[in-house]
Amino acid sequence: MSFPRIFYIHDPMCSWCYAFNRSWAALQQALPRDMEIVYLVGGLAPDTTEPMPLATQKMVQQAWQRIEQTVPGVHFNWDFWSRNTPIRSTYPACRAVLAAKKQRAEAEPEMIRAIQTAYYQQAKNPSLPETLQACADEVGLDAETFSEDLKSPAIESELQQQMQRARSMEVYSYPSLRLVINNAVFPIAIDYLDYRAMLDEIGTIESVAART
Repeated sequence: MSFPRIFYIHDPMCSWCYAFNRSWAALQQALPRDMEIVYLVGGLAPDTTEPMPLATQKMVQQAWQRIEQTVPGVHFNWDFWSRNTPIRSTYPACRAVLAAKKQRAEAEPEMIRAIQTAYYQQAKNPSLPETLQACADEVGLDAETFSEDLKSPAIESELQQQMQRARSMEVYSYPSLRLVINNAVFPIAIDYLDYRAMLDEIGTIESVAART
């Protein structure tokens, strides 16, 4: 029997992933030591340089409002909408996370946090390469290597593979959790307020799997 793995499927520019941070951190702390945690970028919005349509801006703003109303302690810097030309493109930020991981494995969650901080707290635009470069500097990556990796075929290939793997697990919204035990995939219901519900669900699945 192989060790169980928990897959966290996310997008660094997904507002609901940002809202999930506290609960996800608590869950990771409580997981069994032998459980491997694997991050996958789902790729929310493809490459574009076109400004975000007004209808899409309204949709994203409504998500921000709903999060602030329903997830305690999560706030957004609304200056983003007046200071930037919003672009509906998250693939560059996804590639930045993969480029960070390529340099240093533990830089993967650090880069996710840096992008979220830049976007949601500092009102910067992570669809732009200069914002991502600043995030790389912040987490201590080699700037030139990061810049080259960001544009490399290898990182693009990794992005496509991770998105394909997410789809093979039937993940179509973010954040999502999938527990994998002996090649069987189990969806775990996301709980933004209490990690214990997710921990209990994982424990129940593991108990049933151990008896079969």
